[in-house]
Amino acid sequence: MIIAKQKKEENIAEYILYMWQVEDIIRGYQLDIEQIQKNIVDQYQQPDEVKKEIRDWYENLIAMMHLEHKEQSGHLQININQVNDLNDLHNELLQDPKEIQYNALFFKVLPFLIEFRNKLHAGEEMNDVHLALHAMYAILLLRLQKKEVSEDTMVAVRHISGLLAVLSEKYKTWTTDSDE
Repeated sequence: MIIAKQKKEENIAEYILYMWQVEDIIRGYQLDIEQIQKNIVDQYQQPDEVKKEIRDWYENLIAMMHLEHKEQSGHLQININQVNDLNDLHNELLQDPKEIQYNALFFKVLPFLIEFRNKLHAGEEMNDVHLALHAMYAILLLRLQKKEVSEDTMVAVRHISGLLAVLSEKYKTWTTDSDE
């Protein structure tokens, strides 16, 4: 919860990746709040009231996962909505004639996204941003499993990461402008 709030304010792409990781962690503990309490919440060096907020946050996520039947896989609707919002901005930027640099950056990344899309075996259709985030998350999982990642893949990751960083910065401005 604490990390999620910080990431959401600072970098929306990192926030989404973090939330996907939280979903997988919750699944790893079989959606058992007592296991999460013992292994995660109790590890925080925070006052009891903050730990209660963290536990409540996990309980709410678990409830949503049950409600949305995401116990085994998939992403919560709130996280999908964030991806879709980010993709909406991405599409706006691609249509904006003033966004020449963003367009150039995207078209530099596009071959990597196409290659990644072709490697996916899932039948799920993904928008550009979801695909980019999915690629980044796949690399994160490979690293956590201490599996080797090829140099070609790392080149693609650097390009995709760069695009997501720029998009996240633009998202901060976009959401600030929307709030006014």
